[in-house]
Amino acid sequence: MTRTEFISRLRQGLVGLPMSVAAEIVSDYETHFEDGVAAGRSEAEVAAALGDPARLARELRAEAGAQRWHQEKNPSAAAAAVFAVLGLGAIDILILLPILMGVIGALFGIGIAVIAVFITGGGIMVGGPFLDVPGGAGASILAGLGLMAGATSAGALLAVVTIGLVNAIVWFARLHYRLLKPALEPQANTVATGDVA
Repeated sequence: MTRTEFISRLRQGLVGLPMSVAAEIVSDYETHFEDGVAAGRSEAEVAAALGDPARLARELRAEAGAQRWHQEKNPSAAAAAVFAVLGLGAIDILILLPILMGVIGALFGIGIAVIAVFITGGGIMVGGPFLDVPGGAGASILAGLGLMAGATSAGALLAVVTIGLVNAIVWFARLHYRLLKPALEPQANTVATGDVA
């Protein structure tokens, strides 16, 4: 594969990343080709050492998603990290996908329930004094506050569990994939030390 073909396929795989990030990645790999050719290697040898550009792009997208998650810690960054890892398309991800979707569905359901309990608590707190409830107005206000406090606590716990799940997915991806470690660098260092010796 020539340098032009490699860079073209890499660019296609990086579509969707911010343009500045994609341009920086492409520039890095252009440099790898320049260094490899300067060391006497052919473009085909450099391309073979770097690996499949489509897979490399998927790995780089996963790493970019993981970095965004570690910097921003918001739902958008979490979704980007999860989908980037799923985009790697590995067999183990496909096996874990049904389990992961079940867990995400359960977390979503619990989140909806937390919101419903909070709203119900607010309704009881506001409407209770105007209704004839056992224990009187004070009991309904306290019951409403208790429900709202419980829902808030459950929501905080749900947020911690969700952050932990996203961190676990990112950890899994980093454990199973070689990210941002081009194969050319170790060989270039070996060639350089071999020339000195």
